[in-house]
Amino acid sequence: MNKIIALLLLLTIGFISCKPSEKEIDRVEIAKTYYKVINNSDYYKLSEWFADSLQTIEGEHKNTYSKSEYMELLKWDSVFKPHYKILNIEEKDGIVNAKTSKINKRIIFLHEKPFIINQIFRFKKEKMISIETEYVNFDYPTWEKN
Repeated sequence: MNKIIALLLLLTIGFISCKPSEKEIDRVEIAKTYYKVINNSDYYKLSEWFADSLQTIEGEHKNTYSKSEYMELLKWDSVFKPHYKILNIEEKDGIVNAKTSKINKRIIFLHEKPFIINQIFRFKKEKMISIETEYVNFDYPTWEKN
């Protein structure tokens, strides 16, 4: 009887240890942190959430950056003092959709009002792999005039 209990106990432990642990991450919180970090220019905090490369998509423009290349891009953008305000953010099927307002010195000069943008954050496991951006209110005539 003790052998049967010991065997069942060993089998149970074996099955439990074979099950892969699924670490659930809060993707919405990662996206919120992304905006906070950009607003504060604390880019070094972002690299822990990025995969080895990050793809950005804006319209038909697709770029793939290494972590260090993307950090340089963000540092360049920080010259214009960007500020993001989250208007709406939600996760569905592992994808985070965020509607934000973005303003900076360059946008004020060329666009005369904040951009309203939709961004889609995609993840692979616990790392961000792409950010897709759609401009909702881009004013071409004002941008070209200025």
